[in-house]
Amino acid sequence: MTFKKDRMFFRFALYGFLKNLRLFEPFIILFFREGGLSFLQIGLLYSIRDLATNLLEIPTGVYADAFGRRKSMVMAFSAYIASFIIFFLFHNFYLYALAMLCFALGDALRSGTHKALILEYLNLNQMQHLKVEYYGSTRAASQFGSAVNSLLAAALVFYTGDYRFIFVATIVPYVVDLFNLMTYPRELDGQLVAMRKGAIKQQVVTTIKTFASIFMDGEAMRAIMNSAGFMAFFKGTKEYLQPILKTFALSLPVLLAADEKQRSAVIIGGVYFVLYLLTSYSSKNAARFSKRFGDLTRAINTTFLIGAGFLFVAGLALQRNWVILSILVFIGFYVLQNLRRPMNVAFISDQISNRVMASGLSVEAQAKTVMMAVLAPIVGALADRFGVAVALAAMGGLMLLLTPVLWVRQAERQIAPSPR
Repeated sequence: MTFKKDRMFFRFALYGFLKNLRLFEPFIILFFREGGLSFLQIGLLYSIRDLATNLLEIPTGVYADAFGRRKSMVMAFSAYIASFIIFFLFHNFYLYALAMLCFALGDALRSGTHKALILEYLNLNQMQHLKVEYYGSTRAASQFGSAVNSLLAAALVFYTGDYRFIFVATIVPYVVDLFNLMTYPRELDGQLVAMRKGAIKQQVVTTIKTFASIFMDGEAMRAIMNSAGFMAFFKGTKEYLQPILKTFALSLPVLLAADEKQRSAVIIGGVYFVLYLLTSYSSKNAARFSKRFGDLTRAINTTFLIGAGFLFVAGLALQRNWVILSILVFIGFYVLQNLRRPMNVAFISDQISNRVMASGLSVEAQAKTVMMAVLAPIVGALADRFGVAVALAAMGGLMLLLTPVLWVRQAERQIAPSPR
């Protein structure tokens, strides 16, 4: 079944497109490495970001549900812009850590909140049954933004020869997206209370009680942990594609007149462009893909297992110097994550109340950040000590071991909202 692509669909899609114009992403590890940071220090920066995000997830999720999801998104993008400015102006591990803290605040305010805005819109328009199709289509726009982002970032690095300028350039689409979010309809904020004495306290208490009920449902938590676990392994390792691509680029007999940074920029930008076109297509077709398995639970479980295998094979292939195979399997890992994401969001939303959707998805994001905060330094230390190949294979093996623990089962009910 299809849906009408109305004005709000295109605004949701625009949000995702602009949000993913993060020009620094295809080169972030190379930026840190050029600044003299070890893989362990890079992992520590990711841990600082993830732990800070973890501490802020619950209160920001409650804030979004209780007082306004649109306000939460505006604050998030303001925090992102502050982090980009710090990265551009300074060259210091500790100031990078400060930038990561600002980025963490943005992630905590944003994570789950925009999905809650979309799900609220679907509820208001009796389109709940189209969650996978609708969210998958808006996510496809995000992934197309990532594809365009790769080409823009590569061109900027090629012509400036400096990774720092990609942070300044990222500010432009984020300011535009800020105005897009500020003008979303008020009704997408959900149920809010009037600003009268005692009402705010009552709203917070009600929201927290309903939010706490998520933890009391074993199947809901298993669904959340399955999604969070896959994302943690994916996001904790995905940036290591950059040094693999750089090694591959420098081994090719092309653009020999260009310097090392320019040659790697062309290859990295080109590969990421193709990669994100594939992830855009996969997000858009997530519903069709899930139907091949008969139900969401089977699709989610099978793709988790396949993802673990992809990560292990990527490391093993790199260890044997089968660099092209390693890159191809890594691309498959990216595609799989984007097939899974709309399915996971739909599966989780079937089990928690619409009343606390932002908070519920923040639980997922919190679990992801805790896992990433633990995994990132371990991956970095393994990469420093044994090489990137061993680090990736080890993470793939660990993911395989955790697969039975995170197996999901079909939900039979949805958590009801707490009485007001």
